[in-house]
Amino acid sequence: MDLLIYIERGGIIVNILILMNIVGFTIMFWKSYVFYKTNRNIEQISNEIVEELKLTTNHHLAQIQSTVALKVNNIETGLNTIKIIASLSPLIGLLGTVIGILNSFDSISHLGLGDPTIFSSGISIALITTVAGLVVAIPHYIGYNYFLGSLDKIEIKLEKVVLDKIK
Repeated sequence: MDLLIYIERGGIIVNILILMNIVGFTIMFWKSYVFYKTNRNIEQISNEIVEELKLTTNHHLAQIQSTVALKVNNIETGLNTIKIIASLSPLIGLLGTVIGILNSFDSISHLGLGDPTIFSSGISIALITTVAGLVVAIPHYIGYNYFLGSLDKIEIKLEKVVLDKIK
């Protein structure tokens, strides 16, 4: 069957999931660029942190970690949206499943079990929305975890470079 037919049969639920997918992948492509740029400019970022720390006389490890965490927090922007999409899309797919099955039982109660296509239409919608929810969730879940690991590496690398420059 053609993909557009599946999208049409999935209705508003699949359209919402497609919109979420577009937003999520846009953020992931943007974050990929930001992480790449950050890794290339780690020296410059560490110099900015060292300059900020020079304004104070005492350089406690906690203060260094706090300053680095603030810089990393700016890089982290947008990851929560990816996490929300990864968490919410299976639930929206499940909502479509419930709606599809509910439509099937409504059709059966109005028209009876004489024609199996009446029941199968709702089940088809239920399965399409379930698949769409999972198709959206899986890459966003993987992307979120990848970015989280990359962010941890950037933070550790940044702390090490700043500590080396201060000592």
